[in-house]
Amino acid sequence: MTATSAPASELTANSRDIRPGRIIIWTLLLIGGIIMITPLLFMFSTSLKTSGQVYDLRLIPAAPTFDNYLRVLGDGRFMRWFLNSTFIALTVTLSNVFFDSLVGYTLAKFEFRGRYFIFLAILSTLMIPTEMLVIPWYLMSSQLGWIDSYWGIMFPGMMTAFGVFLMKQFFEGVPNDFLEAARIDGLNEFTIWWKIAMPMVVPAISALAIFSFLGNWTAFFWPLIVTTSRELYTLPVGISSFSAESSIQWELIMTGAAIGTIPTLLVFLLLQRYIVRGVMLAGLKG
Repeated sequence: MTATSAPASELTANSRDIRPGRIIIWTLLLIGGIIMITPLLFMFSTSLKTSGQVYDLRLIPAAPTFDNYLRVLGDGRFMRWFLNSTFIALTVTLSNVFFDSLVGYTLAKFEFRGRYFIFLAILSTLMIPTEMLVIPWYLMSSQLGWIDSYWGIMFPGMMTAFGVFLMKQFFEGVPNDFLEAARIDGLNEFTIWWKIAMPMVVPAISALAIFSFLGNWTAFFWPLIVTTSRELYTLPVGISSFSAESSIQWELIMTGAAIGTIPTLLVFLLLQRYIVRGVMLAGLKG
């Protein structure tokens, strides 16, 4: 009896020691979550206020109205900026999924001289700040006539070192036996990559697609530099221009920001399990 009661008492004591720690962690997470979500709630709240209620700090407006959304959506420029961001984000995302996966598969499953040097060269680009690459990108765009064009906005992100690294790590976990069996059956390498290897790394593809879409949807610095005509503005650049024009109309500025935020919220809410699983698997593979 004594031998069995001692471990039980130790477990009880340990659980008592752990519970306060968990409560503290949960409390800190709750406080951090409230701090992070408060500006977002204030943005949506302000978008439902009239100009006379903007400086009322209550989160629930006294007289909520959707007139601000009608005014902003009725502006043809805003819808053009929205469509520009959608087109650019989707195009770059598809390009990343295709090319990053293809390069990652090649580096993971083919033996050739210089393979590791190429992989290290690709990874080394992650250490270069984006601000240092802006000037070469701009000079290249200027010489090739890509200034103020969709291609000029998109080309720096059509392939990413992070995507290549992520896909290579996952493709290394694909058993070679499946690939050899496909080769014996007469499939060419592209078909093997597309029909055999790609379905086996869906979590990595999902994570790469989500991160790529969100990154390009919120991109501001490079689109601001490479575009000059308002028709080619992306949504973040357009909202910045719109806020400069409506410097005292905070309700309209917050409405534009809210509309620009809604797609990212929907992507997260609908695909959050893929985001979490992708991040966890990427950490394990890395």
